[in-house]
Amino acid sequence: MNDITGVSFLPLGGTGEIGMNLNLYRQGEAWLAVDCGIGFSGNDTPEAEILLPDPVFIAERKKALAGLVVTHAHEDHLGAIAHLWPQLGCPVYVTPFAAAVLRRKLGEAQLLQQVPIHVVAPGSAFTVGPFDLRFISVTHSVPESQSLVLRTPQGIIIHTGDWKIDPDPQVGPPTDLETFAALGREGVLAMVCDSTNVRTEGPSASEADVRREMTRLIASLEGRIAVTCFASNVARVETLAKAAQAAGRKVAVVGRSLRNLEVAARECGYLSDVPQFLSEQEANSVHDDQILLIVTGSQGEPRSALSRIASDTHPNISLGENDTVIYSSRMIPGNEQAVIQVQDNLTRRGVQVITDKDHLVHVSGHATGGDVRKLYDLVRPRYLIPVHGEWRHLTANAAIAQELDIEPVLLEDGDILDIRANGVEVGDTAPTGRLVLDGGRILPMNGGVLSARRRMLFNGMVLGSFAVDDEGYLIGDPKVSAPGLLDMEDPETLRITEEFGNALDEIPDELRVNDATFREAAKTALRRALGRKLQKRPLVDVHLLRV
Repeated sequence: MNDITGVSFLPLGGTGEIGMNLNLYRQGEAWLAVDCGIGFSGNDTPEAEILLPDPVFIAERKKALAGLVVTHAHEDHLGAIAHLWPQLGCPVYVTPFAAAVLRRKLGEAQLLQQVPIHVVAPGSAFTVGPFDLRFISVTHSVPESQSLVLRTPQGIIIHTGDWKIDPDPQVGPPTDLETFAALGREGVLAMVCDSTNVRTEGPSASEADVRREMTRLIASLEGRIAVTCFASNVARVETLAKAAQAAGRKVAVVGRSLRNLEVAARECGYLSDVPQFLSEQEANSVHDDQILLIVTGSQGEPRSALSRIASDTHPNISLGENDTVIYSSRMIPGNEQAVIQVQDNLTRRGVQVITDKDHLVHVSGHATGGDVRKLYDLVRPRYLIPVHGEWRHLTANAAIAQELDIEPVLLEDGDILDIRANGVEVGDTAPTGRLVLDGGRILPMNGGVLSARRRMLFNGMVLGSFAVDDEGYLIGDPKVSAPGLLDMEDPETLRITEEFGNALDEIPDELRVNDATFREAAKTALRRALGRKLQKRPLVDVHLLRV
């Protein structure tokens, strides 16, 4: 980064995994952030639920951060703003629909009056500090998705965001291929491109195909129908509403994120030709053959509406024999076990479960390999930087670029790529990491709290409690509890408790005077009492009561 007149690209989240997007561009001494999203925990991080990119690098340079541009209203692109904005402190640039979604999140975080929000019309040009920018409308599974064009002294850079080619997307315009082609004729230095679905060959399937199939399918079913999909997919929600209308069914939404989506969509002029949706309470007054429920929880989230319906713990909605649940969504990698568990619970209750393996009830919002080839043919960038996907997706995207004589550049999160008219190189690296949203707190993934939780999750925890007199001598018998490791009546628990008591008696007198040193000595005594029989290294703690 020695050449401050050049341009640099820095991914802080979103390469080598799906979700948690945070990208930075540098022009001269100014920085621009593009997207700021959350990720959801997978099998590799069971101790956490919601993940955030660590913005420490740009937070230390917040005075040089000109702004944050959001490409679209998905959680993995704007979901972290309400949590990380206090560290960034910059203006945010969004389209009207993304603004409606973001304002609700900022309101919940009590930040709405603090964050400067600039609403930018889809497809329009705008400036952020020294950055000369333009949106290009693209099709994705949320309204008003945009690619971002950066005109820099070194050349044109296109940041695609999430996109696909769909000539009939049902809601919003198709991808603006004419503008991409015009930029290609002008000459594009580099393209930073979504890689999520490039391993799928051929052109993308259309949302119009889903509408036709969903209309046919819903008309053929009896009983209650529940459909789960991503809440932000307004085109899919509209498809379900129109398919229900055609089948003589009313629509109710079940789940908070869907209710928020409906409000944001109608505010921005979407869903204007479908009736207002019923609440989940109102749904119970409608005959089973005349109701369609749109339900949150397509990824098996344990507290979601569908998970609670499947386990028969939802306060308002129940499903059973003769009812159907349609999964109008894809299974995000890492969520397979949770989704299958919900589907199994539904099946156990006699519910018919339909997925995209059975009928055309879902199409991806991400570009296939065929879409990517078509876009590269139009734009012909000199360099291709694959982002947004696991490593297998990034390398597949890079391979397509190589086939078309475009030079791919594979980056890890934290690599700072210097982009010049005469070449590119990784000139430096930045610190990166993952944070965890834990209730209302933001914690470092590798900090003490999560490390302890990880250890407890796999090795358990043992707590020793004991009372001593003023001089530090044991009063009565100690107690040992090891939830998840030992039952209270287990003979091994009795043995450990007895040996713990004996070890406490052997602690030297000089360590008994100070509570802190006494506790540390007691922890050592408890570890000794545990021995090696458990073949685990549980987290050990003690509770000392001086009477």
